[in-house]
Parts: sequence; structure tokens; C-alpha cells
Amino acid sequence: MQQQITKKQLRKKILEQRKSLTKSEWQTKSDRICKQLQSSSLFNQAETVLAYFSIHQEPDLSPLFTINKKWGFPRCVNQLLVWHSWQLGEQLQQGLYNIQEPLINAPLIQPQAVDLILVPTVACDAQKYRLGYGGGFYDRMLSDQQWQNKTTIGIVFDFAYLPQLPIDPWDIKLDYICTETGLY
Repeated sequence: MQQQITKKQLRKKILEQRKSLTKSEWQTKSDRICKQLQSSSLFNQAETVLAYFSIHQEPDLSPLFTINKKWGFPRCVNQLLVWHSWQLGEQLQQGLYNIQEPLINAPLIQPQAVDLILVPTVACDAQKYRLGYGGGFYDRMLSDQQWQNKTTIGIVFDFAYLPQLPIDPWDIKLDYICTETGLY
């Protein structure tokens, strides 16, 4: 009988694989993901988009931030994500986990204003479950009633788009997954 790989083991494996990408491979794959998003009606019709600043060689979405949308980025506050608006050129600060964040006094974005959430992932599967870093920030947010009907797209490289992930009862499915070769 084959032993199931744990989330922790899988996370470590995928992060090592991501880390092994050359800067050029990473940028090329990231640019292709941005092109996939730009060619989707989900992205084009959205006015307020929540995104993330890339860490640990996550797909880099920064080329999209020049597009005329209302952009929101998270700050980690008491184990929750609080969303602030941010536009290219505005100041950022180093936040929890060394992630760039909008300044604390940047305008808040309320859930009812949000059209689309681009969700960072370590891995995703064909059932649209995601593997994150293990902090539960996005699962907590997406299980909250005010966020449940928001369209979500998990952002992941092809090699981390897997047939099936180990899942727990609290894991929240995403609506779509975007890789450098398609939107699923």
C-alpha cells in the first residue's frame, strides 16, 4: 500500500522545485501566466482585483499592476487578511513574513467592492483545491460569508498543478486555476 504524502512534504517538494527555477525561467513562466489572465474575460470584466506581491518565487503578477483597475493587496493583521488599495508607485512596507504590504493608512477595500481574487498558491489540483504555506489565511477568509461568492483564481506554475492534493475539511475550493498554459 502506497503511503500518502503529507501537505508538509508536498509543500517542501514544490517549494524546492520552484526555488530551482532560473530567474529567466521564472520570469518567462510568470509572464505567460499574466498573458493567460489578460486574455480572460474574468480578469477583463473585473474592476476591483485583489492580488499579492510575489515571495519565494511565486508567479510574479507585477506586470498586471499597470492595468487600469482598482488593485487590492493584503496586510496580515491578527491572523486575518485585511485588504488595502494600492496603485503602482505608491509606497509599500515590509510586513509579516517579509511580504510587501500597502501602508497601514492606505484605503481599505471592503468585500462587497471586490470582483476577483488572484490567490497565491504553492500547488493546486484538478478539483480546484489549493495548497498554501500552511497559515490558513486564505481558507479563513474564503470561508467567511462575506467572501464566499467572490470569484477566485489560484495562480500556480504548471509543475505545481497536480491531479490531487491531500485535503482537510477546512480547505476551501477555488473557482479557477491559472497556469502558464491555461485557465482551468
